[in-house]
Amino acid sequence: MNARAIVPILLYVVAAALAPVANAGSSLVEARPAARAFLTLTGAREIAPSISMWEVPSSVVPQLRHAGLLRLAQPVRRLHLRDTPPPITDPFFPQEWWLPDIGWDKVTPPGPGVPIAIVDTGLDMTHPEFASRPDVQLLNTQDVSAASDFHGTAVSSVAAAPENGVGIVGVYPQAVLREYDADLSGDLTDASLIAGIDAAARAGPSVINLSVGTTTYDQALQDEIYAANRLGSLVVAAAGNSRDQGNPLTFPANMSHVLTVGATDTNDEPAFFSNSSPAVDLAAPGTSIYAAVPTKYIADGYSEVDGTSFAAPIVAAAAAWVWTVRSDLDNTQLFELMRTSARDVPPPGFDNLTGFGIVNIPNALTQTAPSRDPQEPNDDIDQVKPGGLFPTGRPPLTSRGTPTSALHARLDFTEDPEDVYRIWVPGLRTVAVSVHATKPIALELWRPSTRSVTETGAAKRRDLAAAAERFAASQRLTVTNRDKLGAYYYADVFIQTSNAAYDLKIASPTAIKKTAKP
Repeated sequence: MNARAIVPILLYVVAAALAPVANAGSSLVEARPAARAFLTLTGAREIAPSISMWEVPSSVVPQLRHAGLLRLAQPVRRLHLRDTPPPITDPFFPQEWWLPDIGWDKVTPPGPGVPIAIVDTGLDMTHPEFASRPDVQLLNTQDVSAASDFHGTAVSSVAAAPENGVGIVGVYPQAVLREYDADLSGDLTDASLIAGIDAAARAGPSVINLSVGTTTYDQALQDEIYAANRLGSLVVAAAGNSRDQGNPLTFPANMSHVLTVGATDTNDEPAFFSNSSPAVDLAAPGTSIYAAVPTKYIADGYSEVDGTSFAAPIVAAAAAWVWTVRSDLDNTQLFELMRTSARDVPPPGFDNLTGFGIVNIPNALTQTAPSRDPQEPNDDIDQVKPGGLFPTGRPPLTSRGTPTSALHARLDFTEDPEDVYRIWVPGLRTVAVSVHATKPIALELWRPSTRSVTETGAAKRRDLAAAAERFAASQRLTVTNRDKLGAYYYADVFIQTSNAAYDLKIASPTAIKKTAKP
């Protein structure tokens, strides 16, 4: 191949020291329902209805906080693209080496099914790959006039370019393709990314691809990922392209409940730029990838590119393909299946560069599916308690009419290290909670007043009702409600260093034992 043009870094990166507020007068807030009328009057913009997140003038945040109407407030942050558009390349050679590398040639892609949702810089709908492609759903206006807007078209083409006799073929060519342009103003922010994820999730369960990243942890973005998972979608993110530049943590790749993808080369070795982290779940080809780009940049509309930005849509498309064929799975099963069915590459077993291995479609189509992981996301109390992050919370495991309960669930050290459940403890009764796991785990029971299982100091001494003395495969604790009225307590199961499956049982309440009088 002649004079290949390589664009090695195609992931959006925000340096922690270079993450200015996009608009000094704007903030992201998660507001309680009572604030809606006031926010509307201030000209605030609701960007994520699923979790009542608004972009507001920063001047109103103190008023909302004073009135007790906030769950979260943080400045709007700008995301920067550190790349330049790809240069003009030699004519495209249809040599898509990455398709047989993931087993694409051994199975036949299905027709339209589970959508792939691309939240990026927009799709060039005039490009020959997409001008007449069926099943493209635009979630907002698409504008590819800015200098960085080649990225969304390239990502989309790797995932789902059709078999139309021109250019390239995507991993899942007949997929339903949903597109959200998060860069319409030429100012990619966490607010616009959150709005895109929320729009994709509310459109119905899909595989949401995020070839975007920041080196700054963003609680609002994490909350939106929780919301997307709760609504039934699978979120896939690129691991980042900075291993040769200090290997900083990249988000959302290192957030909970995100299927994180590293990049490999033509020899199945980790790409030199692909970030290393315990959060990497699996890998996919990410070097020498031919992709479609807007013809305003390159006359023939194609360029060879590198980056985890392009490994991620390979996995997203593979996951949508598998989910279309195996429609009985939920998003927690699909998440685990895509990892455990990956083709292992050296070194043996899990590693921080390739995770469980290179995505493999035939394996994922045939491997026995894992069990469902119930009530996810349930990492803390605000995700399960009604009126927290989600208006309805999660159903309690026990209640007045259901005194006992049992379930099977999983913990993952990087993706899902903690599970919290609501349990009903009647007045003047004691309830026993037991857990049996495949690896050592911990168990804690918390009182109704608890705000978070991460409490420390005086709050923890007030709210923690019982705790295991050490990590062990089997745990049993009891909690006693000495009040006359029943209340919802919380059972918290968590892992320390490895993954585990567990069975949790809640026994029938018993009366408080009376102490004999002297």
